[in-house]
Amino acid sequence: MPELREHVRRWSEKGSHGRVFVGPKVATPRRSNFNRLWLTAVEAAGIAPEVGLHFHDLRHTGNTLTRGASLKDVMRRLGHASTRAALIYQHADRESERAIAAGLSETIQAVLAGSNGHGAGTEASEALPPGGSNDGPEAS
Repeated sequence: MPELREHVRRWSEKGSHGRVFVGPKVATPRRSNFNRLWLTAVEAAGIAPEVGLHFHDLRHTGNTLTRGASLKDVMRRLGHASTRAALIYQHADRESERAIAAGLSETIQAVLAGSNGHGAGTEASEALPPGGSNDGPEAS
C-alpha cells in the first residue's frame, strides 16, 4: 500500500524497531494527546463519531484479516504468549466454513478416486465376490 509506506517513511521512527506513531518532538504520544489526535483523524476521514471507532479496532481488524495463518504465526505477529489471547482475533464465518467443506470434499474425492471408489486399503476386487455378498454359502 503506497499510502501506508509513505506515512511510515514520513512520520515514523527509522529502523525495524522504530515506533509507528511519534509526536512532533519524536516522543511517544501521551494517551490524552493521542486520543485528541485520533479523534481529529477519525473526523478528517469522514467517520461519524457515533461509529465509535477506537484505535485498537485497527489492530483487531488487521489481525482478523490474517485468515489462513497458523495460530502460532498470529501469536508471534500480535506478541501474545498465550493462545487464549490470540484466539480473540479468530472468528468463524461462512466463507471459512465453505473452504473447510470444500477441502474435506476434495480430500474424500481424492481418496475415493485412488481406490476405485472404495475406502482406503480396500481394493475393488476384495470388496465383494461375484455374487455380491461376503456371507458365503451358509447364509443362503
